[in-house]
Amino acid sequence: MRLISSLLLSGAVALAMPTGATAQTQSAPGPAQDTQQEDQPALLVADEIFITPERVLVAEGNVEAFQGDIKITADRITYDRDTGALTLEGPIRIDQAGDTTILADSAELDDGIQNGLLIGARMVFDQQVQIASVQATRAAGRYTQFSKVSATSCHVCANGKPPIWQIRARKVTHDQLERQLYFEGAQLRVLDVPVFYFPYLRLPDPTLERATGFLVPSIRTTSQLGTGVQVPYFIKLGDHKDLTLTPYVSSKTNTLGFRYRQAFKRGRIQLEGAYTRDDLQPGEDRGYLFANGWFNLNDGYRFLFNIRTTSDDAYLADYGLPDLDRLRSEVALERIKRDTAFRTSFTHYKTLRDSEEQDEIPSRIFDLYYEKRLFPTSVGGEVRLGFVTHAHERTSDEDIVGRDVARATFDAEWLRDWTFASGLRAEVRAGASVDAFNIRHDSDFPDNVTRTTPRAALTLRYPMRKRESSGATQILEPIAQIGWTHVSDDDVPNDESTFQEFDQGNLLSLSRFPAPDRREDGVTGVVGLNWSRYAAGGWRALATIGQVYRADADPSFNLTSGLQGTTSDLLLAGQIQTNNGWRLAGRGLLNGDFSFSKAELRVGWQQPRVGFTGSYGWQEPDPAEGIDDEISEVRLTGRYRVDQNWNTRALARYDLSESEPIRYGLGVTYQNECVQVNMNVSRRFTSSSSIEPSTEFGFTVALTGYSVNSGGQQYKRRCS
Repeated sequence: MRLISSLLLSGAVALAMPTGATAQTQSAPGPAQDTQQEDQPALLVADEIFITPERVLVAEGNVEAFQGDIKITADRITYDRDTGALTLEGPIRIDQAGDTTILADSAELDDGIQNGLLIGARMVFDQQVQIASVQATRAAGRYTQFSKVSATSCHVCANGKPPIWQIRARKVTHDQLERQLYFEGAQLRVLDVPVFYFPYLRLPDPTLERATGFLVPSIRTTSQLGTGVQVPYFIKLGDHKDLTLTPYVSSKTNTLGFRYRQAFKRGRIQLEGAYTRDDLQPGEDRGYLFANGWFNLNDGYRFLFNIRTTSDDAYLADYGLPDLDRLRSEVALERIKRDTAFRTSFTHYKTLRDSEEQDEIPSRIFDLYYEKRLFPTSVGGEVRLGFVTHAHERTSDEDIVGRDVARATFDAEWLRDWTFASGLRAEVRAGASVDAFNIRHDSDFPDNVTRTTPRAALTLRYPMRKRESSGATQILEPIAQIGWTHVSDDDVPNDESTFQEFDQGNLLSLSRFPAPDRREDGVTGVVGLNWSRYAAGGWRALATIGQVYRADADPSFNLTSGLQGTTSDLLLAGQIQTNNGWRLAGRGLLNGDFSFSKAELRVGWQQPRVGFTGSYGWQEPDPAEGIDDEISEVRLTGRYRVDQNWNTRALARYDLSESEPIRYGLGVTYQNECVQVNMNVSRRFTSSSSIEPSTEFGFTVALTGYSVNSGGQQYKRRCS
């Protein structure tokens, strides 16, 4: 309390001050660690401030003292200049930066509030965890030692009813600098029943975001691995890196999981994986490794990597990790600017599907993409120049099944649009591409192929807007396009465009294949209609109808692409968003028999207490895509908050075509001001030669304030 000392030394206060008086001065420098704090302006406010004949400064009535981020409130404060003793009579409250609060009945401190004795002391961290004691002693301006302590984040009722959990200890020392709590002779009690005893226990101060120590343990039970315990241990390696080790032990597995993270000035990396020895594959080393990161380089370049690998096809499913059927690893370098785009990458695929042979899929892929935008004033519009190279290899060298392909593409295109006084909008595009292919290990195709593809298109739009009396706006936009392309040579394998999708995004494209190894050829026409309606409160609706006509059918399109024949299936798409939380989106391809060859529907409804999302997908059999049976699947997820403390969630996937479930899941969470309990159960019904159906149970208990936070949610406990 340098303020009071400074006032006395300067003689600034010689007479009693009237009610509501204030005194202010600049505090004198103190020890090195307190210099910044002490240099702050100090302010003392009280109903009455006076100096006794013994030269003792007294402040009485609603006393408040401020210095830096420290605030002290008390009924009475006295300061003895000769001894340097500062006496506070309570109730006393000391707040620092809103993170830590000390409450006491009375206190004897030095003039810097760094050392002293507090009677009936209680410390509160971040308005959550509180430590109550008979008395507390402050020493060295850093340590606060509590005697006969009870620590909890639960609400403590005045009727004497014990909190849900508490830590009782003979002594607790709080290190303000390191933000650590050291317990001696500690007991963890649940409803006042001793559960664990710790001779010595160290816990991080709840205001410390990162500290070495145990995280929330969990119990996991599966039909394949039995019941096991996972105990994560977090290791702080510095301000910018950490390591988390997670032993997982059950009767059928011994697993050590890990996660390493490091932040750099211009990037981030994260490595996550596990090493396993279990009874599912006795005598085998099992595990996985996922690594990802990015770095910002000079001149706007960005380096990215994402590596995924696993020991066997079943490991991810056995241990409840991301349910992937292919592992995609990539290393890339990119730079995106307003007028240029550059990206080059190397990608590797590892299949986990029983239906695929690793040697026969394109597992090694190289891509390079560059595009430049120009805006010539002589012809107007925009010119796009692009250069693309692509190569993919299979590890097999057998004829046909071991085919490798390399491709280089140069593309140039000019685009321009006009808007006429009538509202008609015309868009013109013209361009050409040159593709050069190198084909190996396939006797059905020549080794080298070069082809050219000139193209042109004219698109007409006529948007019309209507303003309703309710304030809503409707927009109706008819669209028509005529296009032409000419492919000089199509004697190349179809390795990249084996799957095609017809949707709103490529309705006006001159080639609806996903990659340049296939291009549409001939004259095409498109007719379509866009409609939208926007109303107040976030309500909106969108719809698109479109169809493609071509002079000659293209046999490269799959059966369910909707693009076979000279007339495509009718594209229907739309979405609705209401102001009360509803979302609905759908897309389908309606064929000439007025039946859908492919359709999907998504729906969602979100409210503060309840919400759900659902999707439905349908597709006819398509041997070209490896689909021998129709697909008809529904997926539902939902949540429901029963009350302030209870929250539930559920997941379901069901195969309607086979009339059998794929996965079910149910979770329940209970959380109040001091504890969080998670319980979940799930069942996976799918199986293969390497994966068996399994059931999993999970259970975790966390102490709010020490291991988790409430996420901003306020929980109030009533005392009866």
